[in-house]
Amino acid sequence: MSIEGLLIEMQSDILRITFNRPDRLNSLSAEIVHVVADTIDAAPAQGARVVVLTGAGRAFSSGADVGADGAPPGLDTLDAGNRLVTSITLSPTPVVAAVNGIAAGIGCSIALAADLAIASESAGFMLAFTKIGLMPDGGASLFVPVAAGRARAMRMALLAEKISAKTAADWGLIAEVAPDSEFEAAVESVVTQLASGPPLALAATKRVLNAATLSLLAGVLQAERDGQEPLLTSVDFAEGMAAFQEKRKAQFKGL
Repeated sequence: MSIEGLLIEMQSDILRITFNRPDRLNSLSAEIVHVVADTIDAAPAQGARVVVLTGAGRAFSSGADVGADGAPPGLDTLDAGNRLVTSITLSPTPVVAAVNGIAAGIGCSIALAADLAIASESAGFMLAFTKIGLMPDGGASLFVPVAAGRARAMRMALLAEKISAKTAADWGLIAEVAPDSEFEAAVESVVTQLASGPPLALAATKRVLNAATLSLLAGVLQAERDGQEPLLTSVDFAEGMAAFQEKRKAQFKGL
């Protein structure tokens, strides 16, 4: 199964999903995100023992798609992202994010939602939302502080700074960072181990660990949506998008 911008391959009992828009740094449309969620939801029935999410080219995903006509992302993309992170966390099948490059915006949220995120040394993570007058969504408001603590989450979210893969590992945001030359081997080592592991025990482990750490996820996703909705119609967001398109610094006015 595949749609434009997405590759889906079932290799034995390993389901591989690749964001495949390398010319746009794998920016994500609502349609692409929904198909990924559909695929993860169907994975157990298809016999998948592990799901691997990655990106083609030099990015994992740069976030929501702006579109060729410059159309800004909206609630449809936010809702699709919320659905996908929910599918990842609720699936009994382990989900591995193989973060091969930048993971920004909703792309960062998706990577952090995975059960195990493994990054190449040259990858980076960025909650880029405030740069365009928005707030983090896709569950990032929970994933980051749960793993890294409130102070680091505030810095990452408020300043929209890119952090390196090494820093992400040091903060506990991801499970492993590997040199670029060893990245694929590191991913395959983990994926092979999961695929040959006890499915019922892995599913139960995932379920309880997520219950212990992510019990607030549904409420946080709704709170992010409630906060994001008015921002999407703000003057500051329009200015943020214009500045992004024109490659200049935004001039925000709090309107």
